[in-house]
Amino acid sequence: MRRIHLPPSRAFLTAASLAALLTGCTVGPDFERPTAPSDQSYDSAATPPVTSNSDVHGGEAQRFAVGADVPGEWWTLFRSPALDQLVRQALAANPDLKAADAALRQAQELAAADRGGLLPSVDASAGQTRQRVSSAQSGVPGYAPIYNLTNASVSVSYNVDVFGGIRRTIEASDAAADFQRWQREAQVLTLTANIVTTALQEASLRAQIAATRDIIDAEARQLEVINRQFTLGGASKTDILSQETLLAQNRATLPALERQLQQQRHLLATLAGNTPAQGVSAEFSLDTLTLPTELPLTIPAKLVEQRPDIQAAEASLHQASARVGVAVANQWPQLTLSADIGQAAIDGAKFFTAGSNFWSFGAGLTAPIFHGGTLEHQRAAAEAGFDEAAAQYASTVLNALRNVADTLRALQADADVLARQLEAEKSAAGSLALARQRYDYGAISYLTLLDAQRTEAQTRINLIQAQVARYADTAALLQALGGGWWNRPDMTPKGA
Repeated sequence: MRRIHLPPSRAFLTAASLAALLTGCTVGPDFERPTAPSDQSYDSAATPPVTSNSDVHGGEAQRFAVGADVPGEWWTLFRSPALDQLVRQALAANPDLKAADAALRQAQELAAADRGGLLPSVDASAGQTRQRVSSAQSGVPGYAPIYNLTNASVSVSYNVDVFGGIRRTIEASDAAADFQRWQREAQVLTLTANIVTTALQEASLRAQIAATRDIIDAEARQLEVINRQFTLGGASKTDILSQETLLAQNRATLPALERQLQQQRHLLATLAGNTPAQGVSAEFSLDTLTLPTELPLTIPAKLVEQRPDIQAAEASLHQASARVGVAVANQWPQLTLSADIGQAAIDGAKFFTAGSNFWSFGAGLTAPIFHGGTLEHQRAAAEAGFDEAAAQYASTVLNALRNVADTLRALQADADVLARQLEAEKSAAGSLALARQRYDYGAISYLTLLDAQRTEAQTRINLIQAQVARYADTAALLQALGGGWWNRPDMTPKGA
């Protein structure tokens, strides 16, 4: 018996191909989820369990419940039915969210389409032609027949996924669908957070407008007093002009505040899926919002599982890993099985006779030998893509941890700021009342009164902004922790 000796490289390739055919291996790296951070806190300094409190609306102390879960509808913690209704409307009508839904469906359908690669392809064909054969083709001089040819056949083709290239492609497509799922969830979180923060900004502007109008009324009354004193010789024309200037300056701030308020109203309408002309019926003020006093705080390892942006980055990493497998599989032989069966006849009446049938079965093996380095570079590019995705994932995790740490510090700091602003506002209000009294008695100059008026007006606005900052910090923390999507009825946690 004659022996056939293969070169070592070909012998290895042949053996590997046969082994792969029997075992159905999948080449390339198997994806492993990145290790979650082991930190138990978000800051090198311990987070105080409770913030400071102030005797003003929105000044309540807030406690951090380590390990507590974020509600699926986290915005309801502010106990505003109007806010809850507006968020629900936006979730149903926001066009950006609808676009995210469509992108998710597209990715899921593409993944389903790729799964068809594991099954045989079956195609049917039928045709009829009328043709004339030349005598040269027939081989008989002077014989050029004209005839009809009727045929029908079924073709079957099956790409045997010996090295898992198709399975890696499906894996990449599934990861792409996962990415779109988390992108959609990030869009939900961004949308709800934007509605809450816009509503808070509206409440802040309404409070600032009301405070500014109170200040304008008080300054207008003070102008009347100065005018009377001028008539009696107790004030100068300069005092009147200075008071008129202050009054005009404060009146000039109203149009800007009202413009900002309308812009926030337009933004709320747009987020809810309405035109600015349609608007929204809900109106927001600080009095209609409750500051949550119990705040959940998950550990960093849990945060990694819950933040949509981190999950999206992980899906991108998974997709990049699968693409490496596809590139590796392309360097190995590809096996294709095919079959054709059908009928063909010149005479239609004989179409189903025994002699008219035909069939063929075959197997084809294509092995890459030389492609000018294309396959090697494609594999190297896929590996570089995986390294890029890994670095992006690490960056996303770090930024998420920083986001939570910054928000925790803001909650602490802004609670202290509110306490100091409340003290400043009370002090400025008392100082203004005393200055007005002393000015009426001629004990101080108008410049002293003017300074007291300006200080009191500024501290009142600062107090409002400090109040709103605590609400905004709370919304920012709930958003930074992932928004509680895993507690919504329409969602299932990963791995559940």
